[in-house]
Amino acid sequence: MTVEGAARLKAELHRLKTVERPAVIQALAEARSHGDLSENADYDAAKERQGFIEGRISEVESKLANAQVIDPTALDADGRVVFGSTVEIEDVDSGERNVYQIVGDDEADIKEGKISVNSPIARALIGKTEGDLAEVQAPGGLRSYDIVAVRYS
Repeated sequence: MTVEGAARLKAELHRLKTVERPAVIQALAEARSHGDLSENADYDAAKERQGFIEGRISEVESKLANAQVIDPTALDADGRVVFGSTVEIEDVDSGERNVYQIVGDDEADIKEGKISVNSPIARALIGKTEGDLAEVQAPGGLRSYDIVAVRYS
């Protein structure tokens, strides 16, 4: 996981513990004060929300505990595409250019230009250098990309 991804998870964990958890505890207390819990929809909804929040807290804590955080700016990859690097590629056929950062599965977001290290395109790019040609087996057939630039920012 990148430093940015770890920071995002830490922020989410902090929000879950300091904002979400106390809010759901308050909602449970309020629902309990209304009496009979067997037919109390507010209580059921708050219990369900509490279960979700506690599950997410556990999931995020586990991810952070097991993550190996990699700082792309500290990499000495000699111009090779590695985890955390940002790669500018150009489609050989269409000339279309895209910029992607190769990140962990949990951080992947194509709208932000972040692709999973396990995606077909990232696997094709890993180990290549600027000027190399990467071939990706896509659902529409074989695609070729020129690696225009590799950055570690």
